[in-house]
Amino acid sequence: MPDMLVKLLEIPDDSADIAHLKTEGINIRRIHPYEVSVLRRFCLSAFHEGWADEVLNAFAHQPVTCYVATHEKKIIGFAAYECTRRNFFGPMGVLPEYCGKRVGEALFLACMRGLYEYGYAYAIIGGAGPVDFYLKCCSSMVIPDSVPGIYVDNLER
Repeated sequence: MPDMLVKLLEIPDDSADIAHLKTEGINIRRIHPYEVSVLRRFCLSAFHEGWADEVLNAFAHQPVTCYVATHEKKIIGFAAYECTRRNFFGPMGVLPEYCGKRVGEALFLACMRGLYEYGYAYAIIGGAGPVDFYLKCCSSMVIPDSVPGIYVDNLER
């Protein structure tokens, strides 16, 4: 999976999408520090241990560099930044039954705004899985010759 570069100077306004999600009872918000265990359990049950470990680094920042989507007081998706490396986006995951509702896009753009607020003009998506998704979300591009990137020597789990 290639890395991607995102132009943070042109993050689209998704306030209408956020408002629409709210009408469906879905909220996008920054996670609170005291919810670390809830997020870790969610990542372990819905995704995998690697993301559960990686996202813990978001809690080392103030404010926390992770957003969650919630529905009926349960996490249905998450997205984080500055977990693996500075100025890197990820990990991100949304439960399959909520895909297609723009939850992932809202989480992703919230993180992009967070990176912009840190002062970055561009951000990196490391090992971007759904390249087409990111191309549709905002002004981004695949970084040539970026495979395997920082993930060259991952330890076996």
